[in-house]
Amino acid sequence: MISPTLASEIVRLYHAEHWAPGTIARQLRVHHSTVRRVLEQAGIPAPPRLRPTLIDPYVAFITQTLTQYPQLRASRLYRMVQERGYAGSVDRFRHLVAPYRPKPLAEAYLRLRSLPGNQSQVDWAHFGKLTIGRAQRPLMAFVMVLSHSRHLFLRFYLNANMGSFLHAHVAAFAHFEGVARVLLYDNLRSAVLERSGDAIRFNPTLLELASWYRFQPKPVAVARGNEKGRVERAIRFVRDRFFAARTFNGLDDLNAQALHWCRHEAASRPCPEDRARSVWDCYEAEKGLLLKLPADPFPCHERVLVKVAKTPYVRFDLNDYSVPHTHVRRALEVLASADTVRIVDRGEVLATHVRSFDRGAQIEDPAHLQRLLEHKRAARGARAIDRLHHAAPTATAFFALAAERGVNLGVLTRGLLDLLDTHGAAALDSALRAALARDAAYLGAVRQLIDQQRARQGKPPALAVELPDNPRVRNLTVRPHSLADYEQLTVDTEATEATDDADDKDNMP
Repeated sequence: MISPTLASEIVRLYHAEHWAPGTIARQLRVHHSTVRRVLEQAGIPAPPRLRPTLIDPYVAFITQTLTQYPQLRASRLYRMVQERGYAGSVDRFRHLVAPYRPKPLAEAYLRLRSLPGNQSQVDWAHFGKLTIGRAQRPLMAFVMVLSHSRHLFLRFYLNANMGSFLHAHVAAFAHFEGVARVLLYDNLRSAVLERSGDAIRFNPTLLELASWYRFQPKPVAVARGNEKGRVERAIRFVRDRFFAARTFNGLDDLNAQALHWCRHEAASRPCPEDRARSVWDCYEAEKGLLLKLPADPFPCHERVLVKVAKTPYVRFDLNDYSVPHTHVRRALEVLASADTVRIVDRGEVLATHVRSFDRGAQIEDPAHLQRLLEHKRAARGARAIDRLHHAAPTATAFFALAAERGVNLGVLTRGLLDLLDTHGAAALDSALRAALARDAAYLGAVRQLIDQQRARQGKPPALAVELPDNPRVRNLTVRPHSLADYEQLTVDTEATEATDDADDKDNMP
């Protein structure tokens, strides 16, 4: 692109000074094709070419063909002209044939107006990625805007699946305190499963939501994004006025900021339908014309069938959630919301967990594992190692090095568990890394490194004040030994030393 000043100078030199396009291109240091394009845009006919070209005998054929097939590629047209005797190169042909291609007429659009309370527009937008633990989740923004007042709702999610889609609708309806009669969607999978012209097969879950809130779902025509221009402009408004240079501490903080922004800064801007009033004033007038909310919100959980393997965990959304050990090797159902994960077996809720958006995390109910340990005591050793590896990831490499050195892994596991309970996961993992750096895969080295860390921090050595959770230890009775026996040993030692001294004196010359 060239500046308007340079374009004006090209037109002036050609029209007033009668410079040739080649002279203008050389003097202004631009390409000659740029000069011709500027002149054509200014309504000045392209100057005739001074030299004949190889394409001149085929101009009539090219014009007729492109008139009949305006979308025909230049590569195919080149082959057709080549078969008729054209001897030029394909690159030169592409350049020469471009002016003969008919230009499509620019399409004009009617300005669409919406009655108050009649329509809302809905869409997703991608805002990069958010790192949570070991996972990188897509940061998706759900935007719903009332077409008349332009009051908008914005909420961010870590996916765009059906569970988030439903939850966003319920939250948006609560934000607007009502529902528009028509909701306009793009042809996204959560709304439209299949479409052939005007024949549309909606997603059954969306139809359940529409029936619950009594609105009409309506997709826009294929490749007609202008029909939902209000939500498209709202997304651009969100990118420029809210998300740009925004700092936040997690998804909850971002959503709290988004809700405050929607109710204040976004709502105080002038309404495009009536510039004399704000968006909030128009919304207050429109709110009474929205459909009333039902007594109960729509159940907006995500439903997924899962298979439990031989370990008491189900895999859902990159993470493992514990279940009772009595339900291994079974097919269960996961009902997930944005906050919780419920695991159900034929209507019975087996477990309820806080949802994690990490990757490879184990979310456990201690009661599930305790019952498994009571049922199968042989699992205790494996569980201890598993606990160590999840609390201190460096333990995996430390155990591998200890095995190479012939260290007793059972003793090592018990000792590291004691250190984990006494000092915590962070201190243990730091000490394990330091031990690996010194090539010392021994329990004593880890203990020494932890004591050194505490000494540098000015803390006293930590002492284990609780007995192990072992009934054999807790029920053990220790009888104190009489100290008189030790006093007798002292008396016998003194008598022996006195006798030895007397013998030494007798033996002196």
